[in-house]
This record gives sequence, C-alpha cells and structure tokens, in this order.
Amino acid sequence: MVDTVLFEFLHTEMVAELWAHDPGPGVSAGLRGEEAGATKGQKMSLSVLEGMGFRVGQALGERLPREMLAFREELDVLKFLCKDLWVAVFQKQMDSLRTNHQGTYVLQDNSFPLLLPMASGLQYLEEAPKFLAFTCGLLRGALCTLGIESVVTASVAALPVCKFQVVIPKS
Repeated sequence: MVDTVLFEFLHTEMVAELWAHDPGPGVSAGLRGEEAGATKGQKMSLSVLEGMGFRVGQALGERLPREMLAFREELDVLKFLCKDLWVAVFQKQMDSLRTNHQGTYVLQDNSFPLLLPMASGLQYLEEAPKFLAFTCGLLRGALCTLGIESVVTASVAALPVCKFQVVIPKS
C-alpha cells in the first residue's frame, strides 16, 4: 500500500515538474507528440517521461529470473506483461489483452491507478495522456529487455480506462 502511494506521488511530481516549464493542455492520443497542437516543450516532456519509463522497464526486465525469459511466442510475453509485470508495478492485473495475430496487441486497464485521482470528471480527459507516457516507456523497455522491439502508444476515451497499443513490427 505504501509503495503504491509513493510511486503515484513520484509519478505525479515527475509529470508536474516536466510540465511546469511548458504549461498547457496535454496532447490527445499519440504520446509521441506528433499532434499539431503539441508544443515543442510538450513533445520534449513526453519524450523525457517515456525515456524514464523505458529505463525503468529495462531494469525490471533485467531483474526477472532467467527461466521467465524463455518465452516461445510474442503472445506469451504480452500475457506475462499483463499479469506478472502489471501486478509488480500496479498491484493488479491488466483487465484485457486483445490481438489481431499480426503483431498488434491492445492492453486495456479499466481502472488504471495513475488515472484514478483525476477520474472524477471529463475536465481532466485532455490532461490524461501525459500521465501515460511513463507507462508506455515502461512497457517498451520491458519488451526490449525480453528481445522484442515495439512501438507503444496509449489512448484514453473515458477516465480511468486506458488502452495501450503495442505494435511489434515484423522483421
């Protein structure tokens, strides 16, 4: 319980500090700042948050026992992320995992812990994406450690529900 609260406070402060230098509404969907309305400072803030998450995801992946790293298929790796990694970070499992069996996976969390504090109204919906950049990086970093290059984006249609889309390019 205490660990969860400390992580949530740390995450909130990271976002607040990075956004303090460039106040303004968050960007919608893409989290990489490609939207026309995103300022250069917002793009940089999202990039920094995602980079921090990437490094944390790599570190978490490096601490896994070697027998857990012997996955046979991409789907097994994503199931591991939805169950074990999500529990380690957020003390709950991901609610849904869907795939088109062509390298695209959609992970859905119906009560994402980092969005719960702002879930009281629609006025915070446009601010939500900046609170997901760290987690996108976290997922991408963990996947990278497990040997899978990916692109991770997030979307929020209604708080506190969020979807993470993981695209694994075929090589």
